[in-house]
Amino acid sequence: MATAVKPSKVGFLELEITQNCQLTCQSHCYAGAGPTAGHGTMSDDDWRSVIRDAAASGITRVQFIGGEPTRRPGWDALVRYALSCGLSVQVYSNLYAIRMEWWDLFEHPRVSLATSYYSDQAKDHDRVTGRRGSHARTRANITEAVRRGIPLKAGIVDILDGQRVVQARADLLALGVTDVHTDRVRAVGNAARTLPSVTELCGRCADGRAAVMPDGRVTPCVLGRFLPAGSVKDVGGLPGVLTGARWGEIAASIPRRGRACVPDSCTPREDSCSPSPGVAACTPADSNDCDPASTPACDPAYE
Repeated sequence: MATAVKPSKVGFLELEITQNCQLTCQSHCYAGAGPTAGHGTMSDDDWRSVIRDAAASGITRVQFIGGEPTRRPGWDALVRYALSCGLSVQVYSNLYAIRMEWWDLFEHPRVSLATSYYSDQAKDHDRVTGRRGSHARTRANITEAVRRGIPLKAGIVDILDGQRVVQARADLLALGVTDVHTDRVRAVGNAARTLPSVTELCGRCADGRAAVMPDGRVTPCVLGRFLPAGSVKDVGGLPGVLTGARWGEIAASIPRRGRACVPDSCTPREDSCSPSPGVAACTPADSNDCDPASTPACDPAYE
């Protein structure tokens, strides 16, 4: 009889605090987010409870994500609360609409940013996002983040024919962004044409990481939203879910990589599969995506 895989202790937690977003990424948004989507059923008190439980459980880093996390009223107060609990925070934003007063928060030494960038050409970027002018606004805020010395990660998803992914990466590097990842579309959310499968996951979900959905469900990551292990609203809260039998079953169901990438560009750090809106930044365990000769999706600069 095979021995069950014991999931590693969670150190990184994604908090999907809203599904609302100014953009309409119809081709690949993993959350099905958009301008008419809501913020879910989790109250601010619910999120603070999750954050407290996370810190008490030994989790050291949380990511605020959506949708567009800054669309939720009071999102910045939740970030400050996480910081007050001793956690490090990453805000995964489309950087489309950033208020001046938010920059001071982003400059906190335990805060970093992440964003998505689709092309060096405005027409292609805007075609992906469904929002005219989004390229100019995101690019301007990337420039401002770099100017302020704020740690910034950027993800590029290869979606359109002739999208100029290589040029987009070069553009980001020229702007001063040194942490740039590329990937293909994952068949999750808007990109799913059939029932989602664990084969579309990176092979690291539930391995030191977890996610909380806008309704309180706990999943192995935001891409693995179709694998709920329980709810933070249940008796026992987040710690109860992460120590429960169902969490272990889900972790064991996800195919793990049988080999390392050479170079091991898909090996995650604390926020391994940090998604561009719609994808994981690492490759599925059962694919050959980590062979640089087979696809441009595996970026040698990932680590």
